Amino acid sequence: MFLEIDNTPRDYAWGLIDGVAHVRGTAPTGRKEAELWLGAHPSAPSAVVGDAPWPALDAWERETGATLPFLLKVLCAAEPLSLQAHPSTAQAKEGFERENALGIPLDAPNRTYRDPHAKPEMIVALHDGFEALCGFRPLADVRDDLQTLAGLIDDSAASSALSTWQQHLGGADGIRNAFLWLLSGDESLPALVAAVTEVAARDARFALLARIAEAHPADSGILGALMLQHLTLRAGEALWLPAGNIHAYLRGSGIELMGPSDNVMRGGLTGKHIDTVELDRVLDARESGDPRLVPEIVSDGIRVFRPVERSTADDPGFELYAAEADGEIALDGPAIALATDGEFELASGDERISMPRGRAVLISRPAAMRITGAGRLFVAAG
Repeated sequence: MFLEIDNTPRDYAWGLIDGVAHVRGTAPTGRKEAELWLGAHPSAPSAVVGDAPWPALDAWERETGATLPFLLKVLCAAEPLSLQAHPSTAQAKEGFERENALGIPLDAPNRTYRDPHAKPEMIVALHDGFEALCGFRPLADVRDDLQTLAGLIDDSAASSALSTWQQHLGGADGIRNAFLWLLSGDESLPALVAAVTEVAARDARFALLARIAEAHPADSGILGALMLQHLTLRAGEALWLPAGNIHAYLRGSGIELMGPSDNVMRGGLTGKHIDTVELDRVLDARESGDPRLVPEIVSDGIRVFRPVERSTADDPGFELYAAEADGEIALDGPAIALATDGEFELASGDERISMPRGRAVLISRPAAMRITGAGRLFVAAG
């Protein structure tokens, strides 16, 4: 039932030095550690530790016929990630088949759909101060900020571009058209990005844009960030990001649970391929409500984060338990557990395994699971 698993941290440029090691309590490496993938995704399946019939979880899936409907990650960001959105199940299937038919290799830089799966996601902050951009702000608030900028920008070319941005925002489907115009490559955009960056460096009202510009200079995503909600989470708070939600994690460490997919439609703050056609297709361009996901109480020591759209056709099919003390949970299918603080034991029937800080295990079948211990333990379940 219990298989210990592990993986090599991904060293993306935005990663935090020793980030994953800090979360797991392991020896520092002195390298950027942006993400630890725990799951069966073919791009980086988790390895099975010790003596087992399968070397990794992708082989476990193939040979047992079981599937993990999620990918669990430790995410550690020192700098802003790209602005991005993800497709629904139907959009992912159609896009994957279309790009296959066009003969675009799966590892091509201009490939948008790398698998046929949706990628809704949630993230739980591990520490106070986790920051993210998530969903569009109220249109009136964005208009007010653009009007403020209009009074602070002296450059005529930048002022003209700002006026164009305001016109797009004021037209039909204004949020969508204004945001996509920022990605259009219009020749007036560099002057506007430079002018807004200069204003942000001296005006505290736009300090967030100045910080983003330090990591992504001259990127039009700096302007896109102005249109998005900026949230700062306390430890244990969570965000829910369904299909189409535009977002970017800015800094901090968290536990991320998502569909088993690597489909990303980028919208700025990146040097990678930006597919504006597909971004337009998947983008939810409505004003967003509060994206925080409030957990349900299972017992005194256990909470569960359940996505708010589980009853729809795009049911994400996963949930995340967060345990700090003894309790019991019912698992309907395979699950993955990770201890980030303290020490626990997992037990079902006569089978049990210790969970010191940093250990990750696959729970290979449905079970009534007893959790004992203290600290912080996450269990991703289908």
